Amino acid sequence: MKMIMAIVPRDQTDHLLECLVGAGFTATFTEGRGGVLRQAEHMLFIAVPAESVEAVLEIIRSNCRSHIGIESVMAQNFIKSGVQPVTAEVGWAMTFVWDLDRVENY
Repeated sequence: MKMIMAIVPRDQTDHLLECLVGAGFTATFTEGRGGVLRQAEHMLFIAVPAESVEAVLEIIRSNCRSHIGIESVMAQNFIKSGVQPVTAEVGWAMTFVWDLDRVENY
């Protein structure tokens, strides 16, 4: 078994979960914040057989699109201080895959 952890923007989580469930996978998630713009993110945890890893990663790749953005509050702070706002790529997914030595359901 493998564990895939995918960090995705909160606004893309519902669609991604629908795609994963539609393909026969299940996931659980928790909320977090991070990145340059402190965007709200969800961390999805997906346990799958090793042979399903590439299928899950392809679903994630196909459904998490990146775009350039900046938070309006940050932009206002940059402008007031005389510093030019910096843009950053948001909307992407970061994935991690690791082996599961043991899985138990209670």
